[in-house]
Amino acid sequence: MKIGIIGGNGKTGSAVYAEAKKRGHEPTAIVRNEERGRAALGEDASLLVKDAFALTKDDLTAFDVVIDAFAVPMGSPVAYLHLDLLTKLVHDLRDTKTRLFVIIGAASLKLSDGKRLLDQLLAMPDHDQWIGTPLNQTYEYEFLQMVDNVDWVAVSPSRNFGPGPTNGYVLGTDEILVDSNGKSELSNGNMALAILDEIESPTHQHQRFTVRNQEG
Repeated sequence: MKIGIIGGNGKTGSAVYAEAKKRGHEPTAIVRNEERGRAALGEDASLLVKDAFALTKDDLTAFDVVIDAFAVPMGSPVAYLHLDLLTKLVHDLRDTKTRLFVIIGAASLKLSDGKRLLDQLLAMPDHDQWIGTPLNQTYEYEFLQMVDNVDWVAVSPSRNFGPGPTNGYVLGTDEILVDSNGKSELSNGNMALAILDEIESPTHQHQRFTVRNQEG
């Protein structure tokens, strides 16, 4: 399949690119800077060098799947760009055959008491200095639930998300997943495994799922 990855040179995007390539698909990293893209993915990487907000409908529908792995740093004053980009992608992909795969944060997931992680984060001191990204990624999920004419799926990582082993994963739906030690952790590599598995064998439509690392 032809897979376009917005933010394909980021930590998660590059893991998805590598996994897609490994499985024989045709991934293209959509990046703003060619030099950084090749530094992250290799000199022979397939790149579309373009700002995500400049992508056209023709650019997007050339792919079977578009993965939104766009991210701004925690604490960035422009965290609203997460939602801005998603609304653009939805607009361009309405009533098309291209599937939209959105990587959103964990903040919209529920804790064991039924409350959202976001509610806990909003109660933390000095949250106004970094809450922008969790807040806007929660808005992304809320917006997606209003969309019925785009073939979308969203994925939330575990509470702790970053580098780590690629050894398999456990799926969930709307609650934060924890292992037998009470840890909620996911590696970029295991996220890539889950995303490619869903692309190859779709089981979620107009739904969000979540992932944690497999133990052992």
